[in-house]
Amino acid sequence: MTKVSGKIIIFTAPSGSGKTTLAKHALSLFPQLSFSVSATTRSPREGEMDGRDYYFVSQEQFKSLIADHKLFEYQEVYTHQYYGTLKSELERIWSQDKVALFDIDVKGAFGIEQLKQKNVLTIYIKTSSLDVLRQRLVARHSDSEESIEQRLRRAGEELEYAKYFDYVITNDRLDLAKKMVEVLIEDFLQQPL
Repeated sequence: MTKVSGKIIIFTAPSGSGKTTLAKHALSLFPQLSFSVSATTRSPREGEMDGRDYYFVSQEQFKSLIADHKLFEYQEVYTHQYYGTLKSELERIWSQDKVALFDIDVKGAFGIEQLKQKNVLTIYIKTSSLDVLRQRLVARHSDSEESIEQRLRRAGEELEYAKYFDYVITNDRLDLAKKMVEVLIEDFLQQPL
């Protein structure tokens, strides 16, 4: 059996592209994976739970995490909205001999991806167009029109980063996107550290 502790799988995408759906699919199929819960200063969305979906912290708490070097990576994704990965999350996951699965922002993922270690698999999820992305964001009913416009502007910028990731999946047919994720992860799990 291949040792998996120390490995990281990163799902990244513009907001609304389906990265969380695909990450949850992977988690449901591969018991070797464990979700890395990110810290954020944003407010919880309906149905989100602290400690399961995110660690919801104040800006002051987040700045303390930065100052105390307790974050593996972090980004100010939107003005005064910080997201980051706690080093303690990686330690928790790896102590269980599991692969850490990240569902994170493109810039945060790009920072990790730059490590270019063989133990990191990066998967960039996108839609075929910004119009499709707009439809998905509107259908979520969780963002204001202003927030949707901000997310679309950012998505356009983030598409420039896609070429730096190991794989790019266009998520227009969920069944095909899921199958691609399964194949990529199965192969990655078989690779030695």
